[in-house]
Amino acid sequence: MQSLWVAAALLLASPAGWGTPAHELVFERVNGKLASGDQRWRLQVRQGPLTVASWPAASGTVTAQRVDRRWSPGNGAPLPMGVYGIDRPEAWGGSWWIALKPRFATSRSALGIHTCLPGTGCICLPSKADTDAVARWISTKRINVLKVIN
Repeated sequence: MQSLWVAAALLLASPAGWGTPAHELVFERVNGKLASGDQRWRLQVRQGPLTVASWPAASGTVTAQRVDRRWSPGNGAPLPMGVYGIDRPEAWGGSWWIALKPRFATSRSALGIHTCLPGTGCICLPSKADTDAVARWISTKRINVLKVIN
């Protein structure tokens, strides 16, 4: 009988099973610079501990990488660390705007994911093709959480 419970648990935890972890976006600063000179960041789709898609990105201006990220709107700082809700992608300027809703106290506003360079206070994807891919992932997998981890 115990082996039946173990088998059932394994099936539920399998990628095709009911226990499949939800997809989420994770954003992190990584070493190096983009060709534009912006600090390199990485936007990833994760399913549990697995990274299933990843794109290079920027956030914050080159000179504002270490300034206050939570309480100083307009200072060019990177996106603050924390958890965000994600709105559905909206067509915007020939690409996409994906609004981010902080789930923590901040004076920052109008935060999103979009195609841009140089970096601003949002998540800036240098390639429209990458923004298209992120919008597809969010829409098809119904991703509704972003975690900025550093």
